[in-house]
Amino acid sequence: MLRQFSAGGIIFRVNGQKIEWLIRRPAPNPGFTGHLGWNLPRGLIDEGEKMEEAALREVREEAGVGAKIIEKLPSLKIFYTNNQGEKIAKFITFFLMEWVTDLPGGFGWETAEIKWVSIEEAQQLLAHSNEKKLLIEAEKLRNFFR
Repeated sequence: MLRQFSAGGIIFRVNGQKIEWLIRRPAPNPGFTGHLGWNLPRGLIDEGEKMEEAALREVREEAGVGAKIIEKLPSLKIFYTNNQGEKIAKFITFFLMEWVTDLPGGFGWETAEIKWVSIEEAQQLLAHSNEKKLLIEAEKLRNFFR
């Protein structure tokens, strides 16, 4: 079984009296093996890259925003079969992040759309149950660091 390591961000921003969370919808492309539903920005850690660096890079590329890391969240472990029929064990480390700025170029080619939503709407839209649970943990952690 192959192992992959990914990192990503659960990004929030304060908009007036509301807290909003960033979710993204991937764009279909030939190399994409995941689900095209709404998810959190994340991607593979490049060789020599630290988890935090990868998470911030993926947030820039897939969400088109600059953010700052607040705290590491528990890692997710998923299993899947890739396009070549290989079994993969994937470990995804997410970080709670606070939005800093929208990037001039916006999000990259891997993303079809981003959306800022309430935690309730994110719970309705996110395609993966493990990401829904992790978002609840992120909200608890955000409240702790306020």
